Amino acid sequence: MNKPIRLGLKGKLAILLALLLASVLAVLSFLVLSGIKDDQRSRLEQSFAQQTELANLKVRQEYLTGQKIPVNTFIERSGQRLAVDLGAENGMAVTLYTADGGFAGSSLPAESKWDVKDALTYTNKGQSAYITQGDRVLYLAPLFIDGTRAGTIQFHSSLAEQHAFYEHIRSLFLFTGALVLIAGFLIGYGYVWRQVNVISKLNTAAQQIGRGQYLASPVVRRSDELGELSIGIFEMSSSISSSVALLTEEKLKLLEAIARLQELEQQQKQFIGNISHELKTPLTSIRAYADLLHMYQDDPLLLEEARTHIGIEAERLYALIEKALQLSAMDIYDFETHTESVQISSFMEEAVSRLQGKAQLSDVTLEVRATPGYVWADPENVTHMIVNLLDNAIKYNKQGGTVTISNYVEKDDSDRNAWMVIEVADTGKGIPVDATHRIFDPFYTVSGDRSRDYGGTGLGLSLVRSLAEKQRGSIQLVESGPEGSRFALRLPLQDPDA
Repeated sequence: MNKPIRLGLKGKLAILLALLLASVLAVLSFLVLSGIKDDQRSRLEQSFAQQTELANLKVRQEYLTGQKIPVNTFIERSGQRLAVDLGAENGMAVTLYTADGGFAGSSLPAESKWDVKDALTYTNKGQSAYITQGDRVLYLAPLFIDGTRAGTIQFHSSLAEQHAFYEHIRSLFLFTGALVLIAGFLIGYGYVWRQVNVISKLNTAAQQIGRGQYLASPVVRRSDELGELSIGIFEMSSSISSSVALLTEEKLKLLEAIARLQELEQQQKQFIGNISHELKTPLTSIRAYADLLHMYQDDPLLLEEARTHIGIEAERLYALIEKALQLSAMDIYDFETHTESVQISSFMEEAVSRLQGKAQLSDVTLEVRATPGYVWADPENVTHMIVNLLDNAIKYNKQGGTVTISNYVEKDDSDRNAWMVIEVADTGKGIPVDATHRIFDPFYTVSGDRSRDYGGTGLGLSLVRSLAEKQRGSIQLVESGPEGSRFALRLPLQDPDA
């Protein structure tokens, strides 16, 4: 028994495509050819109407410039001459008829043999008429002189050129339509074949997954629905064998977590080992003023200044211990802030005054170049940031060196945002190039020996950055080299949320 012929998807789509292309071409050809025919008729009517208007004007001028005779008599006497003149002017054969339909004259060598009785009936009513035979057309229109119908004018014209143009366009449509139909069918069939081939690949991949052979990559990569189906089949295949991959990924995450915990443990150990050195900053200031009291016991002004600064440094020491304990317990650097408008120059001068004793003991000169101005920040945090920057500049300076703190206003190109920039510059040894990108990391110090020598914990600059960002500001190492380093602390001039 013979199997029935199966018309596949390729054949069905090919037949549908051929029918669609043929229908589109047929409709398009009909519309274009109809438009051409209508345009030719419209142009011909306009041409005849213009010639009729000119003929009426010519006949009226001839009548008005001649003898005053009846209109009918004028047409009978001058009809032949007028027909010849009008034919010579417009390039078409012209025939004139009297008002009662009689022959008045013609520009043709012989009188026309056409039957125009019915057409003359229309012109007697003041209407125009057409008579068409083959490639020839007659156009008859009434003639008027001073509102009186004087007769009928008949134009003879050829439609051969228009018919030839129409036939040429139709032949061109047939030829190009056949080419477009063939080319479109071949292109469409190629496209259909490609889509069906993709479907065949997807079917083969599904059968492969059914046999337990999983896919290593999508069968096809496309940006359409077939591409989405391919990705779906691949994801279905991948999900079956994803358990091992998930376990491996979880193992890697666990190892990363362990490594992070070990790093945090090491940092905490370093913090515990270095926190005592960080406490040396206020203690050093207290000891320095104690030594000055011992040296100048009879100076009441120095006694008062020392008492005041020792109290301030003791409070700073207590706050430092409290925040260090908080950092150790919470492992974060997030402090509550209460922002307000702060006069920055007074805080700069106060910070310099607080560290003056330490600077004298280190043989470092402190210079303040404060310009009055206001910033939007937390007063306590501002003090802490400036003191830390000055403390670092003194700590890592050289004997006989200088630390300069200054400020100025900086605006962006649009003048919509403005900052107060506080710069702290020293004349120390500078920071190595390979360490500049890490100096703001928590617990990071340039070198262990340098930290032990100067009492650094790697917390100062990290806290400055954290506090600056909480004020919507920033801290930046502007430059560093053998002649010293320069840091720029930027704080907003007004409330950024206003």
